[in-house]
Amino acid sequence: RRLTRSPLRWRERRSVARRPRRGLSRPRFGEAGMGGALEGSAVLVAKEGVRRLEAGDYAKGYLDLLAKLTTVGEVTEPMFLDQVRFFGSEAGGDYAILVVPNRDESTILATGTLVVERKLIHGCGRGGHVEDVVVLPEARGQGLGHRVVSALVDEAKSRGCYKVILDCAEENKGFYEKAGMRQKEVQMVRYL
Repeated sequence: RRLTRSPLRWRERRSVARRPRRGLSRPRFGEAGMGGALEGSAVLVAKEGVRRLEAGDYAKGYLDLLAKLTTVGEVTEPMFLDQVRFFGSEAGGDYAILVVPNRDESTILATGTLVVERKLIHGCGRGGHVEDVVVLPEARGQGLGHRVVSALVDEAKSRGCYKVILDCAEENKGFYEKAGMRQKEVQMVRYL
């Protein structure tokens, strides 16, 4: 039987295609173990400040938040914990992943990453790369994106970076300009 391309049918097919596969081990927003993350608006009120990513953030929807930005893939809790341990080690010292939790620390509402690149130019200087900035759609409008970007820029300054750069979609350009960034050059990519 041939499916028509009516908007309703397309939406139905799309929602079916996005359902998680059975057997995923990480909890999803609103499921048991998430503290009812999307039940009630009080849960979406952000806690003050930012903090570093922690092992317990796996159960607080961190990977689901990243999935609002890009493909995450299958990441088990042991894999997540391994990465968090690496980021906290001396070898992983060129990474800073910052998060903004909600007031009761049950859900991660926003995140961003700083990757410090060590260079031979600029007197063996360092450049900061801002990556993976995302705010949970239900928590937008609280200035969380700007809070995260500002904290990442401060982190880059504290690590001696002479510049901070990022790549973004054209529709996000205004957001980053308000955060003090300006457009320079063009991004190129080759996926492997």
